[in-house]
Amino acid sequence: MSGEHAPSTPVAADKASLLTPFNIVTGLIVFVGLILTLLRFTKGLAGVTNLSDNNPWGIWISFDLLCGVALAAGGYTTSAACYVFGLKRYHSAVRPAILTAFLGYALVVFALHYDVGRPWRLPYPIFYSPGPTSVLFEVGLCVFLYLNVLFLEWTPSALEWLGLKKWRNVMVKMTLALTIFGVVLSTMHQSSLGALFLIAPSKLHPLWYSSYLPVFFFISSIAAGLSMVIFEGTLSHRYLHDKMDEHYLSAHDQVHLGFGRGAAVVLVIYFFLKLVGLALDNTWHYLLTGYGAMYSLELLGFVALPALLYAVGVREKNLKIIRWAAVLTVLGIVLNRFNVSWFAFNWQLPAAERYFPSWMEVAVSIYIVTVGLLLFRFIATRMPIFHEHPDFKEAEPEEEPHAHETRPHPQSFGH
Repeated sequence: MSGEHAPSTPVAADKASLLTPFNIVTGLIVFVGLILTLLRFTKGLAGVTNLSDNNPWGIWISFDLLCGVALAAGGYTTSAACYVFGLKRYHSAVRPAILTAFLGYALVVFALHYDVGRPWRLPYPIFYSPGPTSVLFEVGLCVFLYLNVLFLEWTPSALEWLGLKKWRNVMVKMTLALTIFGVVLSTMHQSSLGALFLIAPSKLHPLWYSSYLPVFFFISSIAAGLSMVIFEGTLSHRYLHDKMDEHYLSAHDQVHLGFGRGAAVVLVIYFFLKLVGLALDNTWHYLLTGYGAMYSLELLGFVALPALLYAVGVREKNLKIIRWAAVLTVLGIVLNRFNVSWFAFNWQLPAAERYFPSWMEVAVSIYIVTVGLLLFRFIATRMPIFHEHPDFKEAEPEEEPHAHETRPHPQSFGH
C-alpha cells in the first residue's frame, strides 16, 4: 500500500525529462536525416536529388552554402564592432555570435560533402591541386581559413570550461589579430560568393545579374550578420534564459538597439546601391514582368520595410519592432540568395526543365539545421557563452567612454 504513494525514481524522472516535444521532433529529424545520408552516399546524387547537367547546383548550394555563409556573418560583424571599433558595450554579444558563426561555417562545410559528387576530394583544391585563378578556389580557401579562425576565436570559452587557464590566456591575447584576419577573409569570400555568378550572364535574370553582385553580397551580409545577432539573441533570451548572468541580461536590450541602428543604416545603403545597379544596367523595364514583381517584393518588402522598421524601433526604443525587422531581414537575405541561385537562374528554360528540389533534399537541409541547433544548445548550456566564468570575471576590461559616442544607460553594463 505504501508503494502507491512512493515518489518517482530519479531514473524515471530523467526519462520523462528526455521525452520533451523538442527532443522528440529533433530526434525524428535526425533519424530521417541519417537514413537519407546513407541513401545519398550509397546511391549517389541521383538517388536523393533532382539535380541535372542544366541545374548542377540546387537547394544545398542555395540554402546550405549561400544562406548559411551570409547568416553566419554575425561573427565578423560583432567581433569587429567590439574589438576593432572599440565598442565594448557589445562585448556580451561576441561569444554567442562567434559560436553561431563557427557552427554555421562548420555546417556549411559539412553540407558541402552532400553536394560534391566525390566528397573525399573536397580538400584537393587547397592541399593538392590549387587553382589560384578560380573564384571558387578563393571562396573555398577563405571559408577554410575563416573556419579555423572562428574555431580559435571560440576556444577561450571551451578552455575556460576545461579549466585550462594558461592556454585560455594565450588565445585571448590573439583576439585582435584573429578578428582583423577574420574581417579580411569575410570581406573576400562574402563578396566572392556573388562573383561566382558573374560567369553566367545568360543564365541569371538581368534584374539580379549585375557587375556589382560582389558588392551586393558583401553589404547584405553585414545586414544579415547584425540581424542574426538580434534574432539569435531573442531566441536564446527566451529558451536559455537560465544560462545568462546579470551582465548579459542587462546588456541585452542595449545590444539590440545598437545593432538595430547599424542594420537600419546598412539596409538603406544596400537599398540605394540596388537602385543604382538598376540604373547603371538599365533594367527598369523588367520590373513590369513577373520576375519584376518578385524583385520588387524582395527590394521593398525585405529591404526597405525592415530598414524603416529598424529606424522606427530604434527611435521609439521599441525592441519588439526591432526584432520583427530582424526576422524580415533574415528572410530577405534567404529570398535574395534563392533568387540569385535558384528562382531567377536558368529563367529562360521551359518550366518542365527548371529545377525543383526533391523532398529528400529539403529534409537533408532541415536535418543539417537541426544538428546546428542541437550543437548550439549543447555548448551554450555547458560552456560560458551567455555568462562569465567565475574564474575569469575580471578578464575583460570595461569600456571607457568616448566623446563621440552616446553615453549608454548605466544598466547596460550590469552595474
